[in-house]
Amino acid sequence: MRPRRPDEQHRVASPLELLFNLTFVVAVAAAAAELAHSLAEGHQELAGFLQVFFTIWWAWMNFTWFASAYDTDDVPYRLLTMLQMGGVLVLAAGVPAAAAEADFRLVTLGYVIMRSGQVVQWVRAGVENPEERRTAFRNAAGISLLQVGWLVRLATGETTMLTFVCLAALELTVPWWAQRRRDTGWHPHHIAERYSLFTIILLGESVLAVSNAVRATEVSTGLVVVGVGGLVLLFSLWWLYFLQPAGHGLERRRDRSYVWGYCHFGLFAALAALGAGLEVAVEQTSHHLPISPTSAGYAVAAPAALFVGLLWGVTRTLLARPTLRLSASVVAVVLIALAPLLAPYAGGPLVVVLVAVVCVLAVAVTLVQEAASSPGTTSPHS
Repeated sequence: MRPRRPDEQHRVASPLELLFNLTFVVAVAAAAAELAHSLAEGHQELAGFLQVFFTIWWAWMNFTWFASAYDTDDVPYRLLTMLQMGGVLVLAAGVPAAAAEADFRLVTLGYVIMRSGQVVQWVRAGVENPEERRTAFRNAAGISLLQVGWLVRLATGETTMLTFVCLAALELTVPWWAQRRRDTGWHPHHIAERYSLFTIILLGESVLAVSNAVRATEVSTGLVVVGVGGLVLLFSLWWLYFLQPAGHGLERRRDRSYVWGYCHFGLFAALAALGAGLEVAVEQTSHHLPISPTSAGYAVAAPAALFVGLLWGVTRTLLARPTLRLSASVVAVVLIALAPLLAPYAGGPLVVVLVAVVCVLAVAVTLVQEAASSPGTTSPHS
């Protein structure tokens, strides 16, 4: 297991990485479905969703950055990746119990399985690379110690939000502590592509959520409006995210990689929650729910506003002048936040349409501003 070159030409996601992503489709779908059920019942149990989503995101993060530096695609590497995929599926199986009964046994077991495979990968990297042994063994030791912490948390029954936050914060510090003297040779364009693919997975979950909800009910004008508005909304958010690929920014500012990578938790969680919100909007349109139209509207508007607001900040960590301007982002967030207030008068479907229109306008304004600032040039993103 030799390190891969960070300047390797034409580095793209491997077929194994694409297969690995499919298991996260299942896990994210399970988390989004439970959030949608909670929102529809008026419980708004975001804490449980964020805990489950953090375990999904963090396991994916660690695999992605490790693979960018050490993906050998040999037999041991493939088998350990399969082990981690099994852990994802175990975690996904435990999501309903975690949401309904705060039973985190299967979720914790799946997470520990995933992280155990990652520990073995780091140990192998340290054994076979003397010059990077310290970094690799530090990662293995930090991850192993925290897995003990998760198991102790489960065994003692201290499954409170406080203990979760403490252990999650320690998880976030492991890569920084292990690599503060010698960074791994991750590939900036490969990392940017992997994040882009995960973004598309999350957008796809939103499409699936709407599709499943529509199939379970009778088609009506309101449902068609929600479906079309939701599709336009998702397409607009996709357009905003891909306005400015991050590969070149990561290449120039490797020192900002931690901030950029960690801040994506908010972006990814917002997209996952948006899928749940769209499902709630469909259910509210098709039949009565024990929540107000305004609450159903905010189930869509809140994650959309969070995504648009965070997107500027995430891009700003790498670029002094993001394509999405701060002014456009702020105005869009304010307008999206106000849209659900019209739900009692105009209905839930109109809220989805208004949120989509605001995001379309954000795309249009951004493209016009970019064209005005670069006259005489042709951009592939415009």
